[in-house]
Amino acid sequence: MISIDCTTLLYCVAAIVLGGAILLLVGLRVYVVYTLGVCKSKNRMDGKTVIITGCTSGIGKETARDIAKRGARLIMACRNMDTANRLKDEIVKESNNNNIVVRKLDLSSLQSIREFARQINQEENKLDVLIHNAGTAEVITKKVNEDGVELTMATNHFGPFLLTHLLIDLLKRSKPSRIVVVASELYRLASLNLNNLNPTSTLPAYLYYVSKYANIVFTLELARRLEGSGVTANCLHPGMIYSGIWRAVPPVLSTILYLLSKAFGKTPVQGAQTSIYVTVSDELNGVSGKYFMDCAEYGLSNAVKDPAKGKKLWELSELMVKLEPSDPKI
Repeated sequence: MISIDCTTLLYCVAAIVLGGAILLLVGLRVYVVYTLGVCKSKNRMDGKTVIITGCTSGIGKETARDIAKRGARLIMACRNMDTANRLKDEIVKESNNNNIVVRKLDLSSLQSIREFARQINQEENKLDVLIHNAGTAEVITKKVNEDGVELTMATNHFGPFLLTHLLIDLLKRSKPSRIVVVASELYRLASLNLNNLNPTSTLPAYLYYVSKYANIVFTLELARRLEGSGVTANCLHPGMIYSGIWRAVPPVLSTILYLLSKAFGKTPVQGAQTSIYVTVSDELNGVSGKYFMDCAEYGLSNAVKDPAKGKKLWELSELMVKLEPSDPKI
């Protein structure tokens, strides 16, 4: 009869648990690498005009870089002009594309959005693609913008909602044109409270998930309203990427997120692939109201696809962004 003391048994159990954990993590990493989507389209975008918001870091930066290399007129809509202009010079040098401009845009400010849209409508005679990439995530401190709206919801949902309205006539004149919204699978962790779209008392970190939920509901309703106009609207999940969006996270949590994303997430170049795919691929001509992940169409929950929810969100958002009678309607 074999006798095993308690210490040896504990070591054996610990080894089995550790080995299992390592195998699980390795398997997860293999899965992430195996399922990575890559945009295979070589389409040029010469003669096309593209606006991308929030493109000074992360997937926005890599999306902007790729689009510039395809020859498009690129309008970088950014809050930090110094950083944006440095990046512009870098992209011009890499792409040999001098048709790149930087325009000031703070999506958390209704005034800034109106000023940006007014400038674009005056300067540009066409707009082929509008990419809503910018986003923020307040994690600890509750903040409101100058309009009294919670900052995460203002930047991630209400800002893109208003900007789309103000540029829609330019998009329609440029048809076929596209609206691309960067959302997230994290919407599945939230629910959308249509009785309170300005939830300043809610845990700030949770509102990031709520805003991503709103992004998708908005995109689907937008696609319904634009049917037959020549303008398509689609949204996408870029994958798990460590980016500047989490700059407000406490240092310890930020370090954990960084290590997890480095081990199991995508690089910014990999994360930008679906944004690029939805922007340039011929196979998506005329395709609207869809959700993409890893350069392929992906399913959504029934709740987020509910047309009644989309209509209600739209009506409430119109009030929140203070649409004026003279503003374009969708």
